[in-house]
Amino acid sequence: MKSLYLRIYLTLVVLLLAFAFGSAWLFQRQIEQERGQAEASASDRLTAIALLIHRALPPADAEVEEQAEAVREWGRRLRMPFALQDAQGRRIGASDVFVRREGDPTMRTQTVELDDGRSLVLMRLPRLPGGPGGPGTRRPEGHGRGPDEPGGPGSFGGPRFEPGPGPSAGPDGERMRPPPEARGGLDERSLWPRLPGLPGLPPGEVLVVLLVLLFLAVAISAYPVVRRLTRRLERLKQGVEQFGAGRLDLRVDDGGSDEVGALASSFNRAAERIELLLRSHQSLLANASHELRSPLARMKMAFAMLDSAAPEQRERLRQEIDTNISELDALVEEVLLASRLEAQAQAPQREPVDLLGLAVEEAAASGAELLTEPEGAQFTLQGEERLLRRALRNLLENARRYGGDEVLLSLRQLASNQIELRVCDRGPGVPQEMRARIFEPFFRLPGHAEQAGGVGLGLSLVKQIAERHGGQLRCEDREGGGSCFVIVLPVGP
Repeated sequence: MKSLYLRIYLTLVVLLLAFAFGSAWLFQRQIEQERGQAEASASDRLTAIALLIHRALPPADAEVEEQAEAVREWGRRLRMPFALQDAQGRRIGASDVFVRREGDPTMRTQTVELDDGRSLVLMRLPRLPGGPGGPGTRRPEGHGRGPDEPGGPGSFGGPRFEPGPGPSAGPDGERMRPPPEARGGLDERSLWPRLPGLPGLPPGEVLVVLLVLLFLAVAISAYPVVRRLTRRLERLKQGVEQFGAGRLDLRVDDGGSDEVGALASSFNRAAERIELLLRSHQSLLANASHELRSPLARMKMAFAMLDSAAPEQRERLRQEIDTNISELDALVEEVLLASRLEAQAQAPQREPVDLLGLAVEEAAASGAELLTEPEGAQFTLQGEERLLRRALRNLLENARRYGGDEVLLSLRQLASNQIELRVCDRGPGVPQEMRARIFEPFFRLPGHAEQAGGVGLGLSLVKQIAERHGGQLRCEDREGGGSCFVIVLPVGP
């Protein structure tokens, strides 16, 4: 089965069925145990009733008619079906209720042996199929309580003997009358829990009906919940497939605060990152291909002219070839570095970097003037020395290439636990509307010819390195003319 929602739903249904069957089995066991206890209790009470009736009957050597009349008399008084038998099992007498119900095959009897050889046979109500009945249990035809039968023949109670004289006194002066439960028709079935609302059904069947209704209710209500969960997973799956097919701008619905919503949010973040990397690589590749054409074309022309050129011109062509090779090498190096910076989203390997030492070395190499504020301060931060050196060198080379000989490098500590690195030149400056675009890869200001050197990746790399260290890069006007490129870096990680 391939549908996740069907597997989840069927798992819930199977668990619910197992719970229902387990509950029914435990309930049936409990019913059987209670039924056995009820049978034993009923037998004990009927035995006690028989022994008490024996005390009220004439002795075994009395006349048969006298014994039979006593049985009928006590049957009318107690309103109970019972009969008296002699030692040979012949009937001596029976109560009127016993005679009327004797032919009913559904009635049960219990025989109690007396110590004088006789025995009492007492009738009990039949045990209906499905266990003890509740309020909807139907009594056998002809066995309802009538005006002269308020008590049930199978009642646990039977007669209750209370001390004191009375009109129905027994031979020992004890007054005999049926207990309240006998007069109310209580039998062993009344011990069971009453389940209202389903008349005519015994409790066992009522339990089955309730379990079926519970099963249907849970199964029906669980389906939309499971389907909603798996539908969101299906939409996420479709989104992943479409993204993999080339729709890089596709994003999925990340609503909800559960794990599915968190998974969708993670996918959207990953998709955004992948789209950014792919777009950047595509742009980088296209621009790099364009930039490679110029030095390659110049080298091709120089090699074509090399054989037929005069000795003086050959030297210039060799220098041109060397320059183009250096330009190609720089271009490839910067393209590779830009690709690595874009691919490595994690933070750089942090280590203490002496920014003042880097500034001194690079300023000396480029002939720039160095200023620090305050003087004698320590300019140490956590970062990657190789990248920070490359950023500083790119700024100084750009300032020297486009800004003339007056280049100023300054370091300043800020109050916000940051270090400001500023490279200023006296060049033509950068127009306000182009100060954001100059940090794009391969972008050159109008009028800057390729012969000036560079491929348009220097400032883009500086910006990536600054952001990788948690800093910022911006371009400002320099007082008196020129431009200043400012890097602000945090001291700590």
